[in-house]
Amino acid sequence: MTRPPNPLIAQLAGELEPVRPLRMHHGLAQVAIATALTIAAIALWHGLWSGPTEGRAAATFFISNGLIALVGLASARVVVRMAAPRVGTRQDGLRWLLAALAILPVTAILLAVLEGTIARHHHAADGWHCFIAGTASSVAVAIVLVIWLRRGAPVSSRAAGFYTGVAAGALGSFAYGLSCPVDTIGHLGIWHVAPVAVSAALGRLAVPALIRW
Repeated sequence: MTRPPNPLIAQLAGELEPVRPLRMHHGLAQVAIATALTIAAIALWHGLWSGPTEGRAAATFFISNGLIALVGLASARVVVRMAAPRVGTRQDGLRWLLAALAILPVTAILLAVLEGTIARHHHAADGWHCFIAGTASSVAVAIVLVIWLRRGAPVSSRAAGFYTGVAAGALGSFAYGLSCPVDTIGHLGIWHVAPVAVSAALGRLAVPALIRW
């Protein structure tokens, strides 16, 4: 004798709707589009610095901005993966990359101390402008990653928030850094890395509440 169908199970099954699967390349593509739109907006609003294409940019410009962009991309990849958690996922490589990024401000401070310029930082006004603009430029990437996380089920909301802030801050700072003509290690190592640190702290505090079901 067959059992009659359970009405509760039938009701629950009737309310189910198909969900589009989370594919990693879709999330990364959205991050890339948000970054490209941010760069385009900065180009229209402020203009990009022509120094790199004219051969006037120092090596520190390419090293610093390249490392910041790499940290942003690696962090965004981690966040996209966190939306679909799996056993054994580690972020050791990204932690080493963040340690490498910390070399920039450490070098900037060390050189300032050795040169006796720690109390009279050059381009301080430009520095604050880059810090504020670079942090503000992180908004688009942050929104994309928060929406992506809300579609998934991250295991650690605090870690997801932290890496969301790192990714948004780094890619935002990189985007605005393309318009900055100050290419000294003292400027890049402090004022262009600071948005990453601040955004990471804000992400760890604010994002968990935004992605919690």
